[in-house]
Amino acid sequence: MNRIPLANRAIALPLLGLFVAWLAFMGAVLADLFVPQPQYSNTGEALFTQDVFHIAPYLFLLGIASVAISSLLAQGLAIRARRENGESNALARAAQRFTTLGIILGLAAGAIFAIGNFMGAFNSYSDRAENPVLRIFSVYVPILLATGLVVYVLLAAFVFRNDETTNTDGVKQKMSEAQKALGLGYAIPILATAVAIIFGLGVYDVTRTNLQVWVWVIIIAIVAAGVVFGTRFAAKAKSAKPAAPKPRTALAAGAANLNLVLSIVFGSVVTIMAFSFGAEAINKLRTWTNPPATCVDSECFSDSVINAPTWTWLIQELAPAKVLILLAIVGIYVTITERNKESK
Repeated sequence: MNRIPLANRAIALPLLGLFVAWLAFMGAVLADLFVPQPQYSNTGEALFTQDVFHIAPYLFLLGIASVAISSLLAQGLAIRARRENGESNALARAAQRFTTLGIILGLAAGAIFAIGNFMGAFNSYSDRAENPVLRIFSVYVPILLATGLVVYVLLAAFVFRNDETTNTDGVKQKMSEAQKALGLGYAIPILATAVAIIFGLGVYDVTRTNLQVWVWVIIIAIVAAGVVFGTRFAAKAKSAKPAAPKPRTALAAGAANLNLVLSIVFGSVVTIMAFSFGAEAINKLRTWTNPPATCVDSECFSDSVINAPTWTWLIQELAPAKVLILLAIVGIYVTITERNKESK
């Protein structure tokens, strides 16, 4: 493993995280197939048969975390590669940009996941007497985990990362006041938003009614306070004396950005196709039974059947999605490494 250059490892690691994310997302879609579906009465009222623990949110979060954490670890490798190979090394620069992109995508996915769980927790559970323990682990815990993931990756990637060398005596430099302020500037708005989300869900679960106007006022006030304090700490960090900028060549930076954009255009399209085709293939395992035309009352309920995977399904439905995600991974890696290869 050590024979592989640092820059190449930095590019490969987020792609490995992407493949793990694909596996986790497909597992989440498959797990959702086995969740009991609601049945409806003749008047259209939803009748929920039983409360079950939903594993799918944790699998989705695992996929998001695999991209974010692998990109974070790869960023450290890319920074080491730039330090060892010099600022003129194109592949090392491209590796750091690519890993930063992976971190940003992971942060965006984590934020969307938390907000999506928050918004979906209202309609999905209305008129449903769910076990409080299951409710906490199905909604609250995933939101808290997603918030913790976003805060940790954000601070580790952009605030506390070790870009500089250690002191001459080998002792690691202490965190400056500017770094502390910058960390608080990043973290406080996110944590305040998470507190507001948990507060809103708690009120909704206790009252089982739509959030009243004053509850929304409190939620907005919490978010606003987080933004204000975050802005204050960010301004404090901004007013600190900046470090001397490192020399860089504008033309080389522009070429590296162009190469990165070309990789993104190819990789993003193929990756989206791989995720969508895979989810569609797994959903085809479910078939619905049609009630007879002469049914009465409970006989009129339609039911779903989960079919066992067959070789035909594996080859015609799931295999194309797996090939697409592998094509995306290999294509992105080869594109970045070849376009930034050092000339001999």
